[in-house]
Order: sequence, then structure tokens, then C-alpha cells
Amino acid sequence: MAYFKYKGIPFSTEFFSEETLSYVENDFQLLDDDIVNVTYPKSGTHWMAEILGLILSHGDPSWVQSTPLWERAPWIELGDHLQVALKNPSPRILNTHLPFQLFPKSFLHSKAKVVYTLRNPRDAMVSSYHFIKGFKELKDPGTVEEFMERFLSGEIDFGSWFDHVKGWVQMKERANIFFITYEELQQDLRGSVQKICHFLGKELNSQQIESVVENASFQKMKDNKMSSSSTTPENIFDHTKATLMRKGISGDWKNLLTVAQSERFDRVYWENMCGVNNMTFPWE
Repeated sequence: MAYFKYKGIPFSTEFFSEETLSYVENDFQLLDDDIVNVTYPKSGTHWMAEILGLILSHGDPSWVQSTPLWERAPWIELGDHLQVALKNPSPRILNTHLPFQLFPKSFLHSKAKVVYTLRNPRDAMVSSYHFIKGFKELKDPGTVEEFMERFLSGEIDFGSWFDHVKGWVQMKERANIFFITYEELQQDLRGSVQKICHFLGKELNSQQIESVVENASFQKMKDNKMSSSSTTPENIFDHTKATLMRKGISGDWKNLLTVAQSERFDRVYWENMCGVNNMTFPWE
């Protein structure tokens, strides 16, 4: 599996190009009513995209059940998705895994809203480890130990989790960025949906919020072919080896990492995250 570096961040040649990344960073125009769903990979991207789609539809599930997720919320760093994003009518939902330094520069002068979802990096790593196995063009992630070392050193797509989170957290004073964690969504989906609605300026009644919560549940999304990876073509993804909606839980890393691996992860975590802008996370 070949990688290239764009401004020091690794990207796999199979899915990304320098040309698209440069266009997105320098030329892509964010509109004032855009909603951008930003995550480090495997941190709840699809879940948040589903929630945002349901909120925009005032809880009516017909859009999320009839249109593939990548059409509703295209990833701007993927060339074919970018073309969809450029054609989609306002208000647009856009997905991205880009670190802040590669995010569209137009953001700094727009009212576009960013929802940034974080997840315990141990769970994000374990989820990535399982998910990568499904991609036919990506090489096998190797042993858990090997993959963990690549994850901790940032030698994977989109670079280091630590740098990604720190880059975005530095922007937390901006009124148009909202931070939430995967764990908060799990603990209190209804309360989280209400907070997101408030941030977006979308007033939904209790019945509409109930519908958002119901239709954004793990089981509903797993059953919704437009939201699970079952729409990914067979020539790209082997559905017998992996699934997008695997468990949808927190703490699965405990089933995979040894005590020694967990201790190693903790050491690297605290070396990197010590005193990050006075923010604390549910997994700390």
C-alpha cells in the first residue's frame, strides 16, 4: 500500500491525490450555511452525519433512508465525493477527516458551522484496525502491535490522532465550532441532539427530536442500507471481512490490547496530551 505525504501528513495513493487536497485547502469555498462534520477516522463520522441529516429533515427519516450517506454528506477530500459536494444544494452537510491545517482556508472568513466529534483514541484505533481489513486495495494491517505503533506514530491516513485533536482544539474559542465526544452521544443521545440543534440554530419539537434519536440509533443505522457500508462496491470492500457498523460501543479496545500494549498506549497518550488547552475527555 503506497502513501504520499501532503504537507507532512500521510495519505494513501489509492484514495487521495495531492491535487484534490490542495484544491480543498486553498480553493474550496465553504458557504455560510454549510455544516461540516469533522472527525479523525473511526470516531463516529457516519453516526454524526446521520444525526445532522435527520436534524436538517426535522426528524423525517425519508431522506436518510433513500439517499446514500456519501451523497448526503460527501467527504470533500475524496475526488469523486468533492464533485458531489460542489453540486449539492444548500444547506450542505460535508464530511471530512482533514486536520485543521489542511481544512479549507475559506473557513476562517465564513459562518460555516463545524461539528467536531472525538472518540477515545484506543477505540478509534481498534475500529480502524478491523475496518481496514475490508478494503481490498489496502494492505493487511498486520498484528495489533504493528498497527498500534503506526497509529501512535501517526504513520497512517490523516496522520496522528494527537495532532489532529490538538489542531482542532486550538480553535475551540470560535463560536462556529462545536465539540462533542462519541462517548457523550452514547451516554445521552437525546441531550446531545438537543445541544447540536441549539448550536445549529435548528429548533425541533420534542416529537421531532424523538425521531432523530430513534433513527440515529445503532440498530436503525445498521439496518439502513443507505447508511451502512453495504452500498460500498464489492470491488473496493470485502463485506465478508469487515463491516462499517461493527459494534458501535465504547471500550472494545479492552478486548484486543494486552496490559503491556495498553500501558504503552497510555504513556504515549499522556506525553502528547498533557495539558491540552484545559480540556478533559470522558476516557481520561
